Amino acid sequence: MAALCTLLTGFCVAAPPVVKDAATHEQLALQLRKAQQKDPMQGLPISQSEAPSRNQPKDLLSQSDILCFGDMATLLPKRAILLLPTTLAKRGEYTAGAALMGWAEFYAQNRGWITTVEVSLLQAEGSLPLAADITQRLKDATRVVVATYQGGPISVLPLKVPPTPPAAASTTENTQP
Repeated sequence: MAALCTLLTGFCVAAPPVVKDAATHEQLALQLRKAQQKDPMQGLPISQSEAPSRNQPKDLLSQSDILCFGDMATLLPKRAILLLPTTLAKRGEYTAGAALMGWAEFYAQNRGWITTVEVSLLQAEGSLPLAADITQRLKDATRVVVATYQGGPISVLPLKVPPTPPAAASTTENTQP
């Protein structure tokens, strides 16, 4: 046992600390001068255009839609609500005293009147139209329909290029000169 204690005490002995001289004022000034010379941002001219960050809406509510039921409310991005039936229109308005909660918790407690539609990023940015079965579901729906991407609400922008109707395309092919 004594041999073990002497062996372990050998590991506990620390090396003496290394002491260095403090940097002088001249050394610090030289380091600062070198750092300022290497900074590429100092050589750029000051932009005269308006910064995009200053052009943003000032509050979160102007960028959001609200769903509210009882004493619970949640914020969704604008255009994430694909359908809000007239029978449920009151649930699209904030009720005073409602506690704000995240989407996942709100949806878990209100699945009875909310349904979701999973969309792709291309559909959300308006590059691809929603699938035909989804648009049919929107016509027949009696619940609030929210667009989601990977389970979270997402804005769905209007279609950038409207699809050509198939009837119009087939009539131009069948015309005779």
